[in-house]
Amino acid sequence: MEFLDDMDVSLVQSMGNDASVIAAAKVSTKGVESLAELDQQATPGLIRYLMTNRHGTPFEHASMTFYMHMPIFVFREFHRHRIGWSYNEESARYKQLEPVFYLPSANRPGMMQIEGGKPGQYQYEDADPALALHIREAIHDHSIEAYQYYQVLMDRGVAKEVARMVLPVNIYSSQYATCNPRSLMAFLSLRTKRPEWSYHEEDLRDNVECGRAKTPSKPQWEINRVADKMEAIFAKFMPLTYQAFCDAGRVAP
Repeated sequence: MEFLDDMDVSLVQSMGNDASVIAAAKVSTKGVESLAELDQQATPGLIRYLMTNRHGTPFEHASMTFYMHMPIFVFREFHRHRIGWSYNEESARYKQLEPVFYLPSANRPGMMQIEGGKPGQYQYEDADPALALHIREAIHDHSIEAYQYYQVLMDRGVAKEVARMVLPVNIYSSQYATCNPRSLMAFLSLRTKRPEWSYHEEDLRDNVECGRAKTPSKPQWEINRVADKMEAIFAKFMPLTYQAFCDAGRVAP
């Protein structure tokens, strides 16, 4: 049995770059001549214009394929994002899942949920050290017991697709996820928590620290950590597009 408190994200392959955005935009006025843009160094001016004026389709002509290893409950949040995304996940119908489980660290923020007066009105608070230890022990012990049942069922000839029903959602799986930059920016705007961009700073866009958001988001801790890793890869893959995204308040075009 292996217990982890982190998720792995790596870039498998990519297609296109910042120049792809410019070429896709200029095809509307230059036609075949726009192909020359693919061989030239991209400049930030047009990319910034497209981003701030919400001309989104030029950002759909590049792609990134990520390999991810993380608990199943994080994958389920990924599947909320369907436009411009393709997924292929490890199948517990066809292979035995490895005994690798997510165990949150004792200092994971927001372990406690405080209910409000109406549905959906709640807030998260940190657990005190003793309770955090109890939570970790409960998850740890249940994971071991569940995997033992899983093994027993398969040893008795039970089909993998049936035996897997006893497994908890903190067991690790893996997937390939492919997206275009526009879809990734929409994902990052929802799955990363950044300081809010106040209304009065909108006219100071060029001087605002990269990463501040016009609209605040409250993602789950685990998927936020995954999104941070994807964002770091995106920043290297398409630096001009990424900078324009940040400067526009992290709003996807």
